[in-house]
Amino acid sequence: MPKIEPFERHTLRYEAWFEHNDFVYRSELTAIKTILPREGCGIEIGVGTGRFAAPLGIRFGVEPSARMGRVAMQNGIAVINGVAEALPLAEAQFDFVLMVTTICFIDDLDAGLQQLYRILKPTGRAIIGFIDKESSIGKQYQQHKNESVFYRIATFYTTQEVVSALQRAGFSDFDFVQTVFHNLTEVEMVEPVRRGYGDGSFVVIAALK
Repeated sequence: MPKIEPFERHTLRYEAWFEHNDFVYRSELTAIKTILPREGCGIEIGVGTGRFAAPLGIRFGVEPSARMGRVAMQNGIAVINGVAEALPLAEAQFDFVLMVTTICFIDDLDAGLQQLYRILKPTGRAIIGFIDKESSIGKQYQQHKNESVFYRIATFYTTQEVVSALQRAGFSDFDFVQTVFHNLTEVEMVEPVRRGYGDGSFVVIAALK
């Protein structure tokens, strides 16, 4: 079952998080921009309200929450209702696929990544942004998991776990960037983006089909 209930009920709270944590949001957006392909047709899976797709110029999105999807459409995204594990999309259709803080809400990560592989054109790229389970923010989220209307239903992953799942799906040629090097309450400016992973809480992986 798709984990949409919190997003249906708390869409405004979801949006308020980005307003309250603007520097964190802009740091994440900057990290994705540094590794996202600059050309080609892309789609975001788990597009939410379009917080990432819209400023990144991605015109298409898949979203299981009808309420979140309506907001994304208001932000100019063509939204398709669906879940990552069973994408209602043709094979080899996109040059790149983006997922941002979505993998932790997927019921079957392997199935979801296999679907990304399927809809990508040959030499297409998957771009996965997530909070590393072993990072300071990842540990905080897990420690206070039951206090969050969103993260109480989440499953967090380490970077290596995500890489292993991408490899099982057939991906290779990995590239990494990271950002958000302080706890949420300590982020007072847009954080730098660095190559690799292991220091920043927000990691972005690019993987080649």
